[in-house]
Amino acid sequence: MARPRKFDETHALTAAMETFWRRGYEATSTRNLSDSTGLGQSSLYNTFGDKRELYLRALRHYYETHTAEQTALLDRPGPAKDRLRDLMVHAVDTDLADPEASGCFTINASVEKADSDDEVREEVRRHFTTVERALAETIARGQRSGEISSERSAGTLARQILSTYYGLRVLARIQKDRDALLGIVESTVSAL
Repeated sequence: MARPRKFDETHALTAAMETFWRRGYEATSTRNLSDSTGLGQSSLYNTFGDKRELYLRALRHYYETHTAEQTALLDRPGPAKDRLRDLMVHAVDTDLADPEASGCFTINASVEKADSDDEVREEVRRHFTTVERALAETIARGQRSGEISSERSAGTLARQILSTYYGLRVLARIQKDRDALLGIVESTVSAL
């Protein structure tokens, strides 16, 4: 009879995700993962597989938690422009509040691993595509209500907002002037 696990797998996965997020894939050692999860190396590998498999699971966990949070901001009731603004302001405030300036785990993965690992690229693409679709749906509702101009397609505007949103996530790592970042948000929303 197999012994039952004596740890919370979700907690361990969250700890691993945060370690990869802060340190990056290459700079994260098995010891770092053991320390952050509280699991010995054998338990870590028995539960999650090798480092790469754990990294992929961490990206999927980020998708299930953080991407879901982003799309939920867009899915709330209210004017479309307010929801778009709220998404970007939330990202700015989250990133500015992070003393380690970790940024967005998906962006970090896209820069570090997506060009050399097809599965990482697919996880990153899934994240970006989900956010883009949610943006397009929000914009299309705003266009139907007359709040947002229909001069350009919802898809085109969604890609524009997506670029601004991820640009803000990168910029907030080095630009700590909230007013300057919010100025970008306001000019983006007002241009719709």
